[in-house]
This record gives sequence, C-alpha cells and structure tokens, in this order.
Amino acid sequence: MRYALYFTPDRDHLLTVAAAAWLGRDAFSNTAVSIVDNHGLDPAELLRWTAEPRRYGFHATLVAPFQLSPDNDERDIVRATEIFAARSRPVLQQHLKLALLDRFLALVPSTTCGELAGLAAAAVDHLHHLRAPLTVQEIARRNPERLTERQRAYLDRYGYPYVKDEFRFHMTLTGPVTTAEAARIEPVLHCLLAPMLVTPIEVDSVALFVEPEPGAPFTVHSTYRLRAGETGKTACHA
Repeated sequence: MRYALYFTPDRDHLLTVAAAAWLGRDAFSNTAVSIVDNHGLDPAELLRWTAEPRRYGFHATLVAPFQLSPDNDERDIVRATEIFAARSRPVLQQHLKLALLDRFLALVPSTTCGELAGLAAAAVDHLHHLRAPLTVQEIARRNPERLTERQRAYLDRYGYPYVKDEFRFHMTLTGPVTTAEAARIEPVLHCLLAPMLVTPIEVDSVALFVEPEPGAPFTVHSTYRLRAGETGKTACHA
C-alpha cells in the first residue's frame, strides 16, 4: 500500500468534473466516467493516452507516492496530514494554462508561484519521517542514470527526484505523447477546459490518496482544508 499527498480541487469543482470526463475516472469515488464526446479523437487512442493519469487520478503532486515505514500505520499519516493542513495557509493561484512538459500534457501555473513550491517543500519535510526507504527496484524504476546529480540526491533522501527547487506544480492530463499526437490533443483540451481556466484556482486543501496494492488505481482517502491564517490567503508571486 502506498500513500501520496496531492492537491485536487473539490469533487464537485467544474475542473474536477471536466478532468474526470477526460480521463474516464473519478478519483473520489473510484468509478469509471463515461466519455460521452471524444471530440473527434479515436476512442482507443484516447484511452491509451490517458491510461497513466487515469490510474493516478486528477491531481498535482505535493508528496509523491511512498510506502509507510514499519513503525507507522495509516493513523500516523492521517494525523500528520491533519497537522500539516492546520499549519498551512491556502494559496490563491494564478490562472492555469495547458502546456507540454517533456512528453506529456498538463495544466501548469501561468506564472511561477514560489508559495506553491514552498507548500510542497513543507509537505515533503513534514511527512518524510513516515516514509520507508526505497528498494533497489524502486530506485531503478526512476532511471537514476538519467537524473542530474541534485535530482539523484533528492531521490536518495526523499524518495522522489522532483522536490524542493526541482518541484514543478502540474496537473497531468496525458501520458507520454509524440509531438504529432500533442498537436491533435491540445485543441481538444483547450476546448474542453477553457471555461474552467478563466478564473484562478485556489489551493485551499490537500488530499491524501491511497494505492491499496501495486498497480491499483489511486483514490482519495480524505481531504483536509488548509487552515492557518484563515482570515487571509497567500497570493502567488512570481
């Protein structure tokens, strides 16, 4: 069993609903969502392109999936997440935009947001003591030979190479795609998501996701409001 700390909008948020319709699964209920309109895309290709993000659920990673150490159990990570949420301030995010990151399409902030990076770094530090060390096989799956020296050091220390100054807030919408495939998909996603991207998104909660067994879909275990300084919100600054 693995746990992860993600951000995802509320289950009835228009962006959550639209993303579930695109991916074909609702991570809150762990139920399939019928893709009524493929917008001219081949259904089989669409299922292939969205297979990986469909399993993980619509989210932005704050703390990547990890196994608990033998000294900890689910009650410990739930309690730690409650404490983290109580101590953390909501972040009023700038608008999101669609971008091609490496080889996958994702929603990213329209400008750099140091407050979001700070939130993710704090989450990584707060939950670090609960994490079991990576196995040799888990390290190998990260292709450490392709990582920079800093990313490899983060992988060894935190179990994930893209933390701290390597963190990039993103909400994945496809698995790896070619340049030609991305050119076909992007107009469809722009059409589908444009109404949801006209207003800033507020990162005002965190969600504990769980993978009950290797390869199983990640589902929302519980959500927690960020409650520090509830009378005000931290705005993003480039």
